[in-house]
Amino acid sequence: MLEVTEIDIAERMRLDNLWFAPEIVDPVAAWPKRHYFAGFLRLVKDVKTRRAVVLMGPRRVGKTIMLQQAAWKLIDGGVSPYAVLYLALDTPVYNRIPLERLIAIYREHFAPDKGPLYIFFDEIQYLKDWEVHLKSLVDTHKDIKFVASGSAAAVLKTKSAESGAGRFTDFLLPPLTFAEFMKFSDGLESLIQINPNTDNLVTASDIQAVNRAFVDYLNYGGYPELVINRHLQANIQRYAGADIVDKVLLRDLPSLYGISDIPELNSLFMSLAYNTGHELSLEGLSQSSQLAKNTLKRYIEYLEAAFLIRKVERIDVNARRFQRATSFKVYLTNPCMRASLFGPLNPDDTALGAIAETAIYSQWFHAQEVNQMRYARWDRGEVDLVYLNKAMQQPDWAVEVKWSDRYYNRPSELGALLEFARKNKSITDGVLATTLTSFGRRRSGGVEVRFQPTALYCYEVGVNVVAALEERDQLDLLS
Repeated sequence: MLEVTEIDIAERMRLDNLWFAPEIVDPVAAWPKRHYFAGFLRLVKDVKTRRAVVLMGPRRVGKTIMLQQAAWKLIDGGVSPYAVLYLALDTPVYNRIPLERLIAIYREHFAPDKGPLYIFFDEIQYLKDWEVHLKSLVDTHKDIKFVASGSAAAVLKTKSAESGAGRFTDFLLPPLTFAEFMKFSDGLESLIQINPNTDNLVTASDIQAVNRAFVDYLNYGGYPELVINRHLQANIQRYAGADIVDKVLLRDLPSLYGISDIPELNSLFMSLAYNTGHELSLEGLSQSSQLAKNTLKRYIEYLEAAFLIRKVERIDVNARRFQRATSFKVYLTNPCMRASLFGPLNPDDTALGAIAETAIYSQWFHAQEVNQMRYARWDRGEVDLVYLNKAMQQPDWAVEVKWSDRYYNRPSELGALLEFARKNKSITDGVLATTLTSFGRRRSGGVEVRFQPTALYCYEVGVNVVAALEERDQLDLLS
């Protein structure tokens, strides 16, 4: 039987690393860069810290493009093109070839004798026991900065934490934020104005146009390729449904966890996706799905670990947790996943409110603060989003998401939000209700409520989350 030779592997490396040929122009230069790119690139360039960077996230959010953009940026900055190696580990020619062997071939055929080297492993989850091998490489090759990526996020994050302590730096790339969607869409970003140190940080020259863009974001906006290539939007069910959801549900999760009844898992996910932003209970899900509660809990954990959903815990009107919580909310991590499964929404669709709430929640996807997010519900009402201060476990702010201007004109009808604010004195200037088009402040029942259009609040959250990450990353590099 013929074996793959060293020459075969070297030729594949030459083919995949276009920068080895000096006449080649950067093919990803035309792709806009994610707002997360600057923070990621800083980690890649940090050769003094002996850690591999592990880029993880859902399928189709732009991880491979980001790796290639980082590689070209290194070269543009003066790094020798031969000092940068990109390996897609799902390529058949690399199958069962140890990473050490691949590195030896690279050093033999391409790598410069001096200076740091940069090696990018794409889709590293295809390598068995990848975390053990990567940790060994970091310890052994002091002149190489290793960067790895993968879409099987569940196993990546778990194994990175277990085996890569002190050797890996995780970097989570979420679906597009609404701010990134506006940046990726020609001309739309000009509709937005940022007003620092003002009550209305984000305003719009044409709020109706921004709202139309926001509905497009809910339907198509989570995946960069869908935004850039509008022809794909016409068949979003095939692009996102078959190519993304099916690969996770039918391949990734069954192979990772040994799930035998795949239709069960698929049916549960469809139910959760359809009810994104709504309160659910294990009892109700068990009755509708005919699954045992323990099985449901396990499947929900798998779906959450795969970055398809996010489960949010319930608190009461006094911001206290329930001792035996049986109710919870589930949000899709990418709002347009619902459109890919059940069809696009129009601005008047009754489901739009829950999807808008899902979109706002998804902006927090990458932020540490997402772990402190809750929703409140009690006999007389519900508040959509509540942030609990980590140290004090008291609410810092609360948000009610509305796709309507009705409550701006009738703030007294926000009874649940007003009651929650009165019960929790730790909320000082953090009571917000979103609207369709209206800005301003209204006082009702002793509580001042700030009003802001839903689309602009979603934009603002995405911008603030990235800014906070940038600041934290800078501090981490200095420490």
